[in-house]
Amino acid sequence: MKKALYLVIAIMLFSCSKNDPNEQLKNLNGYWTIEKVEVENDSVIEYSLSQYIDYIEIGDSVGFRKKLQPKIDGGYIEASNDSEKIMAKIEDEILTLHYKTAFDEWKETVLKATKDELVIENSDDKKYYYKRYEPLMSTNEEATKE
Repeated sequence: MKKALYLVIAIMLFSCSKNDPNEQLKNLNGYWTIEKVEVENDSVIEYSLSQYIDYIEIGDSVGFRKKLQPKIDGGYIEASNDSEKIMAKIEDEILTLHYKTAFDEWKETVLKATKDELVIENSDDKKYYYKRYEPLMSTNEEATKE
């Protein structure tokens, strides 16, 4: 009886923690900084500090991702003139991102997208872990110092 109760609790916890793809899509927009890449289960590349961040903007399932370099005053410099076009699709209750550039096309699966965390898996089974980017100093803070 105890085992059955534990099984029911585990199933409930798993189903409650599953991200709704529509909610995930709402959480994608904004600035993200990479924390780590899980190349394999036992191989992880950690990023303590990255000079670039990703900016994602999606509206009506279509948008783009662009690399930016944060400035000390809270602004951003475009890392390049290139951006990746994104089409977001919900397939079998899973949010997928379809990218397209002038040189390539690929697809990634969103494993988790909350207000503060983003986890994406690519076709090579690499998992990318991001956290919401917080500027060191906002433009408002700079103005109040003067």
